[in-house]
Amino acid sequence: QVELVESGGGLVQAGDSLRLSCAASGRTFSGYSMGWFRQAPGREREFVAAISWSGGNTDYTDSVKGRFTISRDNAKNSVYLQMNSLKPEDTAVYYCARALLSGLVVSAGLYNYWGQGTQVTVSS
Repeated sequence: QVELVESGGGLVQAGDSLRLSCAASGRTFSGYSMGWFRQAPGREREFVAAISWSGGNTDYTDSVKGRFTISRDNAKNSVYLQMNSLKPEDTAVYYCARALLSGLVVSAGLYNYWGQGTQVTVSS
């Protein structure tokens, strides 16, 4: 079993920054791809960013490219999402997840462990 706990969400103004953290405990963390997803009210959960097990490869949804950065520290069993230049449309509950695979994974169906989520609200 893997437990994922997100932190770092909050209420900010447009243009501000936030750094989300996700701490993992339990079974192997370093051998698997990690991802961040988000879900806004009334919308489907969507992919935000993913990072391979080594941290050498990353991928982002188009709407956050150039603003968000995913990173990981395998020694600390943690993954991070640095979010800059936040926009009101970034408002959502953000979830971290551990994939079934070591390479980049963008499909939610290939993630088998999920955190409880952290709320990010961006006011205009």
